[in-house]
Amino acid sequence: MKRLPILLLLLACSGCLSLDANLLDPGDKITSYQMQNYTGRVDFHLDSSYALPADMIHVFTIPSQGNGESSPTTIYAAYLGDTSRIATDTVIVYSHGYGHHMDFYYPRAQLLANIGGKNHYGVMMMDYRSFGLSSGTPTEEGLYADDDAAIQWLKSRGLTGDRLILYGFSLGGAPATYLAAHPRALAAKKIILEAPFASTASLTADATGLDMPSSFVTNLKFDNAEQIKSVQQPLCWIHGMSDMFINIATNGEVVYANYHGPYKEAHRIPGADHGTIPQTWGFENYADTVLKFIRH
Repeated sequence: MKRLPILLLLLACSGCLSLDANLLDPGDKITSYQMQNYTGRVDFHLDSSYALPADMIHVFTIPSQGNGESSPTTIYAAYLGDTSRIATDTVIVYSHGYGHHMDFYYPRAQLLANIGGKNHYGVMMMDYRSFGLSSGTPTEEGLYADDDAAIQWLKSRGLTGDRLILYGFSLGGAPATYLAAHPRALAAKKIILEAPFASTASLTADATGLDMPSSFVTNLKFDNAEQIKSVQQPLCWIHGMSDMFINIATNGEVVYANYHGPYKEAHRIPGADHGTIPQTWGFENYADTVLKFIRH
C-alpha cells in the first residue's frame, strides 16, 4: 500500500507521465471469490467471534453503466446480511481501496457487519471494473458508476436513502464523496471517510515534492477536497496520524476542513498507518465509534 509515492516519483523523474494506471491499478488477480475462507494476504485478521453465517454472505454480479456509456459492464458485488431485510435494514455501502479485490478487503466489511451485533447492519461492497473478477476497464466515471450500481441494486430491493450509509476507504473515498455530493440512485443519510486523499494534485505534490501540475502525471480529476464542499450529510472522518501513503496533513485534514455540512467529527489515530487503523485503534474502539456515528 506504500508503493504509490515511489511509483509516482519514478514516473515523474522518468518522464513516463501516467498516474492513471497506478491509482486505478486493480492489483493482484484471483480465480474465484473466497470471502470468509480467503487465505491470502490481508491487512488484518479477525478472530472466530466475528465469523458470519455462510447464508449471510452473498456474492453476485450486477450491471454498471456510467454516464455516456452505451452498454453496461458486469461487475461483482457482495452483500453481507439478510437480503430479505434490505427494505427495513440500515445498509453500509463500503467502497474499498486500490490495488486489491473484495477478498482482500473482506475483513473490513466483516468488521462492519459485526457493528452493533452480528449482521445488525447490512454491508454492501463491490469490485470496481477490472478489480477482482469484475470485467471492464477502470475509469474515474466507472468508479462512480460501479458504486452507484451497488446502490441501485439495493434500491431495487427496498433500500431508501434515509437508511444508506456511504463508507469510503482510501481510493474508495472518491466515489463515496462524489455520490454524497451528487446523488444518483439514492441520496445517502451519512458518510464515513477513512484515510481519504484530497486530490490527484495533492498525491502528485506529496509524491514528487514538487509544485508541479498533476496533469503532468495523470488525466484523472479526482478532487475530494472540492467535492466535500457540496456534501450536506453528516461526516465521520478517520485518519491514521502515521499514514505514510496518504499524508494526513496534506490530504485528510484538507478534506475535513473543507466540509461545511451540518455535522462532522474527526478521529486522528496515533500510530496508525494507511492500512492499520482498525487494528491500531482497536477493533472495539473502531466499531463503537462507527456505531455511535450511525446512531447519532
